[in-house]
Amino acid sequence: MTTAPVARKEPQTITQLGRVRVDEYGWMKDENWQAVLRDPSLLRADIATHLRAENAYTAAILAPTEALQATIVAEMRGRIREDETYPALPHGPWRYYMRYNTGAQHPIHARHPAGRPDEEIILLDVERAAQGHDYFAVAAATHSPDHRLFAHAEDNQGSEVYRVIIRDIASGAPVGPAIESCSGNFAFSPDAQYLFWTWRDAHGRPTRIYRRRIGSDADVLVYQESDPGFFIGVEASRSGRWIVISASNQDTSESWLIPGARPEAEPACVAPRRSGVLYTLSHWGDRFAILTNADGAVDFKLMETPDTALSRENWRDLVPHEPGRYITDCVAFAGHLVWRERRDANTALVIRPTDGVDHVLSSDEDAYVLSFSGSYEYDTTELRYVYQSPTTPRQWYAYDMHSRSRHLLKSQEIPSGHDPAQYRSWRLTATAPDGTEIPITVLGRHDTALDSAAPLLLYGYGSYGHAIEPTFSTGVFSLVDRGWFYAIAHVRGGSEKGWNWFLGGRGRNKPNSFTDFIACAEHLVATGFTRAGRIVGDGRSAGGMVMGAIANMRPDLFAGIVAVVPFVDELNTMSDTSLPLTPPEWPEWGNPLEDPEAYDLIAGYAAYEQVGPRPYPAILAIGGLSDPRVTYWEPAKWVARLRDHTLSPRPIMLRINMEAGHGGASGRFDALKEAALIQAFAIWAADGTKLP
Repeated sequence: MTTAPVARKEPQTITQLGRVRVDEYGWMKDENWQAVLRDPSLLRADIATHLRAENAYTAAILAPTEALQATIVAEMRGRIREDETYPALPHGPWRYYMRYNTGAQHPIHARHPAGRPDEEIILLDVERAAQGHDYFAVAAATHSPDHRLFAHAEDNQGSEVYRVIIRDIASGAPVGPAIESCSGNFAFSPDAQYLFWTWRDAHGRPTRIYRRRIGSDADVLVYQESDPGFFIGVEASRSGRWIVISASNQDTSESWLIPGARPEAEPACVAPRRSGVLYTLSHWGDRFAILTNADGAVDFKLMETPDTALSRENWRDLVPHEPGRYITDCVAFAGHLVWRERRDANTALVIRPTDGVDHVLSSDEDAYVLSFSGSYEYDTTELRYVYQSPTTPRQWYAYDMHSRSRHLLKSQEIPSGHDPAQYRSWRLTATAPDGTEIPITVLGRHDTALDSAAPLLLYGYGSYGHAIEPTFSTGVFSLVDRGWFYAIAHVRGGSEKGWNWFLGGRGRNKPNSFTDFIACAEHLVATGFTRAGRIVGDGRSAGGMVMGAIANMRPDLFAGIVAVVPFVDELNTMSDTSLPLTPPEWPEWGNPLEDPEAYDLIAGYAAYEQVGPRPYPAILAIGGLSDPRVTYWEPAKWVARLRDHTLSPRPIMLRINMEAGHGGASGRFDALKEAALIQAFAIWAADGTKLP
């Protein structure tokens, strides 16, 4: 019989705001964790030994599923076109695109002259660059405005500390030395003489914007952020007339502008940060369109101001606030402004000509997604967008905003076959304990009976205002075709029903995310989709917080729980200011170092703190050794404490990816292995006859 690792206990007593807690597994945090992020081989030997033992235990417990995992990987791979090419985006005389070679894990970035697709020029072969690395990811890759240069940001360990390399497209040779310790964010100046880039400090936080003359090794400090709770970034406006520096946390923002014609100029603040006010800029002709929640516009509105009169007193409403219509983003073209809005978990695109009447692109499916698909050109009438739904593969369209005509550029091909008519999606509504109606999106086969017999995977997130949209996913069909239902609980904390939906699951309202998820599970039981004990919960990152909470609150509902890079040690993490995301996260959760109410709230739901003697379901926790967002010791500590307290014989398992960070494996096929492991675990957990 396989025996689970037993982590040693070294109780540490922590006194904070007059409260006392004990952490017996705090030793799992390497005191040199910042160095480990950049070089995982530096991990302390006793910690490495423990994590490898955990991996071995998980592999042994799930060994009976290895054949199933291999089958699911083959199924998932069969739904991916290996020699995929994505629609090319026009930019002047060139067409830029991304494609994959058959068998390649990573893409090729390329271009060809307009009208001559056979004359391909490879800009970056990521597959070749990744050779010799266990992990390799490119965060950003783009060409200069004059089409002379190509730059990309690469990370070969998963720590999200990037180096930026600029190359001459004609020769392929590097132009100047690489830029180190970048956040992955950069922008060419409109004259292509400079690169603006964002620096990560020793804590892993983006805190400075530098300007480098291309070809040199000298960096000039352009902007420095003094508030450790703010994220910063830089971009060039699509019009080419401005360089925009942004600084923000979850509820406050500020923008600074540099004229595109004078990239060496000092940045000028548009509107000084004001607590609770968010705004972003889109340059549009002789003005800026401003997406903002100013003046109490909870679901955001669009304002405008002349680009010669930027201060707040000159802002005027362009698209007034409408409660329940959440404007998520906007894109400016020379003759049109396009914004994306969400109502009741579905999206639409609205097009406004400079001298005409708005018109809308939407759908009549119960659940669907419309989204922008990119554009390099400003002076164009062509809008690129993507349509998809849980049953409908992605469709890329080019839409003429003037003639209101569209043509299909590409449909996502499923090589092994996909018939949308065999499947159905539902949009259901659960009722939370406080009476709030919670949307649920469900996918299943038409021939799967609603007789409570089917197992069901229930996914949830619910943080940062990030909506989990009802997209098409090739992976979930390995479950659905085995008679499962796949469901998304659109819990509060996201923005599926507007910004108030986010606020309703944030800070002191955070417990709503957990009770919403439970209400969705109970509604799926009541409506015959499944039954208690046949549900597998699934959450990633902050969604892992939901998994940790519901495991403590209602273990009886779940056959298993998957928690990937889970934020489950909330109280200790939010009390550790050395971690990259702690100060930026205080607006989201509260500051337990200074606010007793925040301390008590977090302690009352934190997964690690609330572990107790309960019959926990089978649990699979997955982490990444070089993850700077949710550090590896969070799931490791959680699993150790769960295993020490559970009253159930069902196994508590941990798998730490020793060669990756928050996003898991970087290759498109390697990533399928983790997805197959999760699905095989779900199938195994739901089949109670095979559990210990």
